[in-house]
Amino acid sequence: MEARKRPLEGITVLDVTRVVAGPYSAMMLADLGATVIKVEHPTEPDYVRSFPPFASDSDGRSAGSAYFAQYNRNKLGASLNLKHAEGRELFIEMARKADIVIENFRPGTMQKLGLDYSALKEVNARLIYCSISGFGQTGPNSKRPSYDSTAQAAGGLWSMNGDLDQAPVRMGSIIGDLAASFYATIGILAALREVDRTGLGQMVDISQQDSVVTMTESAIVNYTVDGVVAKPLGSGHPFARPYGQYECKDGYVFFGSYTDKLWNDSCHVFGEPELIDDTEINTMVKRFDDEIYNRRIKPILHRWFSGRTKAELESMAGDRIALTPIKQIDEVVADPHLRARDMFVPVLLASATVEAFGSPIKLSETPPIVSGKAPEIGEDNLKVYVDWLGLSSERIEVLRNTGVI
Repeated sequence: MEARKRPLEGITVLDVTRVVAGPYSAMMLADLGATVIKVEHPTEPDYVRSFPPFASDSDGRSAGSAYFAQYNRNKLGASLNLKHAEGRELFIEMARKADIVIENFRPGTMQKLGLDYSALKEVNARLIYCSISGFGQTGPNSKRPSYDSTAQAAGGLWSMNGDLDQAPVRMGSIIGDLAASFYATIGILAALREVDRTGLGQMVDISQQDSVVTMTESAIVNYTVDGVVAKPLGSGHPFARPYGQYECKDGYVFFGSYTDKLWNDSCHVFGEPELIDDTEINTMVKRFDDEIYNRRIKPILHRWFSGRTKAELESMAGDRIALTPIKQIDEVVADPHLRARDMFVPVLLASATVEAFGSPIKLSETPPIVSGKAPEIGEDNLKVYVDWLGLSSERIEVLRNTGVI
């Protein structure tokens, strides 16, 4: 039986993005089968190429940024100077044939170049044009510069993260960039469905701040309904106990047996079934009470966890209760479960191989392919401009000599 094509085979994406918010979205599309052309200025490429760590080949020669490789696998590399008049004309030619354009410049930048959605839809009515920015394409703050931390600050996450009565703490990951990439991908896929139905493309406007706001869990409704402003909770939870970080013999675990069933199961697992009938702590509401939790529950948890290692506790919990080691990254990379789910994959970067995270999207019949290489600057110019766009080799030479590509 002939293997089915990947979902996005036949779709061409022009990736005019830098760093993570954008490159990651384009990479997800590439993993799903789209032909993604990473468009970079020939002498001012994506500056994440200068971010550590740097991979080396077997002879010890530098092969480039592993950080870059992690968000740019499976792409073709094309160099193009959009500041050059002929470069802009060439991009319009590309957009005429492409299905999707993704860019993450500050709003107004592509308009100044004459390459915004209103311009490009005139040459390709089917084009999907995704713009990712800090504050979106509309609204009073739309022109403001933004980084991931900008979005975390403006979206409320900083104010919720950290320990109570301490200064706000940035989340330890670029959640503003990542969330924007997720929503960009969802928006693009929805727009593709609309192209299938009507033949018409559209603009996908993604704001990092908008994206972060949706990461705040119950904070919005807690305020709009009860007027409660979210505060940092450390590793605790606003309405569930025990549910959080607890110390054990060689580190910390997450333990979340706050429901009556899970609490009862935990009492059996740790050999103290008599606690189930203890009338002071036998309901979820009672265990959440501050005084009871501190006086009764915390000592019980200390007794259960302090003399056992993370591995011992994980083994005891098995499939029965929610108890998980809080793993450091070396433990995550060695995790046999993640290995079994192909969550660490080799990515070719020049003459080196980098192990990066794989795809969490698991499709039974048309799974993502994550083994593609990360491109060097302009590596695939001939494939893009000659084979795909149909330019002559003579024109390519002129474009190269004039600094357009």
